[in-house]
This record gives sequence, structure tokens and C-alpha cells, in this order.
Amino acid sequence: MTSPRYFVRENDIAGYHPANHTGTLNKRLIGPETVGAKQLEVLVGHIQKGKGALPHAHPGIEQVCYMLEGRAVAEVGGQRQELHPGDSCFFPADAMHTFTVVSDEPVRVLVIYSPPYEESPERVIRP
Repeated sequence: MTSPRYFVRENDIAGYHPANHTGTLNKRLIGPETVGAKQLEVLVGHIQKGKGALPHAHPGIEQVCYMLEGRAVAEVGGQRQELHPGDSCFFPADAMHTFTVVSDEPVRVLVIYSPPYEESPERVIRP
């Protein structure tokens, strides 16, 4: 039996392009397939200028975004806010939301889902 894995480096993770997003490369750091997490998922998103998440929601899944680099505008529940490094936002389960890069430089954002989303296309709610 192999020992469980508890430590993950971003550079060791292959990226993927999430559904319903443009110009986005995500790297899933913490999740069922990396460390065996069952209740949450943590990823780093790299998003190009002017790109981001089109309107969508996650059924039964809460999401937190914590800005590491760049600036983006998030919209949820009739609220709109420009986010800077150190800012965070919360997208409730089932709530339609968007996330768009507005800075000249790309955005780097830490994203947390609970329970794990696992980027399953059939779990995306579109308008």
C-alpha cells in the first residue's frame, strides 16, 4: 500500500480548461484525485486579460475566489465588485455568477469549492 499524499506543488499539476470559461487554465491542487480530499477542492486559476467565467452556477456547490494577482470583476446576486490581490468573493450554491479579468495583466486566483466540483460539465447550470 502506498502512503497518502499530502503535499502538492502547482508546477507538478497538469492544467485543464474549464467548461463555460474563456482564456482560463486551472490547476487542481487539492481534490479527490490529488490528495483524496472528500469535502473540498482547491485550485489555482490563470485567466487571460478580458477573459473569464461566462454566466453559470454550480448545483449544490459553494465557491470562494481569493485574488492572488491581477484584477477582475465578479458579479453574483445582483452585486458587482472589482477584486484586487488580497480580496475574496463568495458564490453561494446554485447562484448565477460571472468573473471577468479587467487588468492588463492576467489574473491568478485561488478557488475553493465545497463539496468538490471536479469540473463535471453536467454539473454546470447555465442561464
